[in-house]
Amino acid sequence: MKLRSQVQGLQGSLQVPGDKSISHRSIMFGSLAEGVTRVKGILRGEDVLSTMQVFRELGVEIVDTGDFVEIHGVGFDGLKAPAIPLDMGNSGTSIRLISGVLAGRDFEVTMFGDASLSKRPMDRITLPLSQMGVRISGQTERDLPPLILRGTKKLQPIQYQLPVASAQVKSALIFAALQADGESIIIEKELTRNHTEDMIRQFGGDLEVNGKEIRITGGQRFTAQDVVVPGDISSAAFWLVAGLIVPNSNIVLKNVGINETRTGILDVIEAMGGNLTLDERDDIAKSATMTVQTSELKATEIGGTIIPRLIDELPIIALLATQAHGTTIIRDAEELKVKETDRIQVVADVLNSMGANIEPTDDGMMIHGPTPLHGATIQTFGDHRIGMMAAIAALLVEEGTVELEGAEAINTSYPSFFTDLESLLV
Repeated sequence: MKLRSQVQGLQGSLQVPGDKSISHRSIMFGSLAEGVTRVKGILRGEDVLSTMQVFRELGVEIVDTGDFVEIHGVGFDGLKAPAIPLDMGNSGTSIRLISGVLAGRDFEVTMFGDASLSKRPMDRITLPLSQMGVRISGQTERDLPPLILRGTKKLQPIQYQLPVASAQVKSALIFAALQADGESIIIEKELTRNHTEDMIRQFGGDLEVNGKEIRITGGQRFTAQDVVVPGDISSAAFWLVAGLIVPNSNIVLKNVGINETRTGILDVIEAMGGNLTLDERDDIAKSATMTVQTSELKATEIGGTIIPRLIDELPIIALLATQAHGTTIIRDAEELKVKETDRIQVVADVLNSMGANIEPTDDGMMIHGPTPLHGATIQTFGDHRIGMMAAIAALLVEEGTVELEGAEAINTSYPSFFTDLESLLV
């Protein structure tokens, strides 16, 4: 795909797709609740569709009316052994969280994914789930997919300190703990996105959160709810950065989620001097309207406790830093190495091929700016965020063209990305 470059500016307003994390979890909790859950604003990207299809294979009736998704919940005990292996597509969220859901079910499943997912380590969930009595194993010592899992109705509670800051691992263990006989204690390395905890309460469950410590009692039951999914801040991030770095830009993003565990990019933009305002705040839905304008940016340092609050946004933040004055340092981001790609190396390689000056490090990168960008041939390696980052970077290119190979990867999280981009071009 040849990407548009040398634009005159970006102007207009968008409603970005529904939050991917909340969309996944709304299907899961709707399936595990008693009654009919209706979800409005759900993301219909390939990752979420994978979760939807997996629960259909597990015996849950899920109907997409176009206006909303209707989930006829069956509870934990109503899940049935699937007739076929479960296809998780490209979704790390699906395979990890559903492993926790199936930990307490007394049947065997095989879970697999695409070429990208098959390279992602699952040992971070197989180790603690095994300690709870689950038989689960994958390929190589890192337990790469496919995974074979046999749960047990005699699931043991666990006290577990997470070795990595990962909302996916935490959520997998929470789903398992909800089925264990007794109280489990999960201690986070750093605070990560808390959509699972929020949704437990929304669906009538209970847990105790004290700082990084989470206590959950097994044997809970959930009641169906109506869920409204706010826009995904991870998708909004691409337009926030575009609005800041493309000259003559003013972009309004409506109903974007501002859950406090996800807003690290807003802190970075403020630290870099970006012109960003939030209004129309909805404290119940945790959403707001964001307006961003072309800005003069300065470098900053990004590390420590903020990293889990912006881990998925780091590729596009790296692009932002290429246009800031000074050297931006990203550290403590080792988790990027086990995403859809080794995002530290791939982000550096992609942007350097376009003229950026980025030095990858063991846990992040050093980004020197501002640098002009030029055309290049970019490979997404099946990573949707690399594809969208390259498309935004192409808007700054003054000479040459940007060819994007593997652009279809963007469909995993943002099927209407290029349509929305066209709508903003001046």
